[in-house]
Amino acid sequence: MPEISPAARLPDPSQTLRRQALDVLCLTDARAKAAAARALFQGVAAADEGILGTEDHLQAALPIPGRPPRPELVPPQRVERRRSLHTAAGRAALIHALCHIEFNAINLALDAVWRFAGMPADYYRDWLRVADEEAFHFTLLADHLGTLGFAYGDFPAHNSLWEMCDRTAGDVLARMALVPRTLEARGLDASPPVRAKLAGAGDHAAAEIIDIILRDEVGHVAIGNHWYRWLCEQRGVDPVSTYVSLAQQHRAPKLRGPFNLDARRAAGFDEDELAWLEASAG
Repeated sequence: MPEISPAARLPDPSQTLRRQALDVLCLTDARAKAAAARALFQGVAAADEGILGTEDHLQAALPIPGRPPRPELVPPQRVERRRSLHTAAGRAALIHALCHIEFNAINLALDAVWRFAGMPADYYRDWLRVADEEAFHFTLLADHLGTLGFAYGDFPAHNSLWEMCDRTAGDVLARMALVPRTLEARGLDASPPVRAKLAGAGDHAAAEIIDIILRDEVGHVAIGNHWYRWLCEQRGVDPVSTYVSLAQQHRAPKLRGPFNLDARRAAGFDEDELAWLEASAG
């Protein structure tokens, strides 16, 4: 992966990484946020638990997440229907939608770092790594969008991913259950058909980016699974029945197949969870 310019580093590295994660989350420029998230992760390997931070009461001085004035955020049903992928504009609309998902994914990972105190140091390291990789994905997609004559912000987008982040802000168990294991895991199912469509339209560069994203997203969902199960064990609750209860409580979207079962197994879903998933989807 490319090196991060020193100019992209956060201005106050003496702050804990949790505090810095909150500062990056508040950035409004999308590319600056991506660069800062990647720079932040570069400090993780040498960090001890003290620099990761155990503050109980971090507060944001600015609205979160910071976001640019564009794209315009609209209800999901108002997002423009896909155009033909055999046109540059059609491919750009799809790449833009993926780019927006990755921008939100940076925010989701950073929020998981700063919001929840009292977790093991490896939890914070894991989510800072996720933020780094999501920022890499965003940059790849934004750069490719530029080759099509467009930029991030040129199409409207919806805010569903962050809405679930808000709903689960009060409980790290609900966050692990319903963001990485539910919403982000949907990307494991969606990536192969999206890749096939882009390759079929002759956009092999975009297809290769999807390969990178799917490879990394398996690891991100696995991190969500690991910490969800760790929390279930700490609280003495059953992972499957607890997931069902949390999904109902927080109004998680109903998941529909087909499911990428191989990728989900690689990401740590067990056979009981997959059986429930397929049964609940009908």
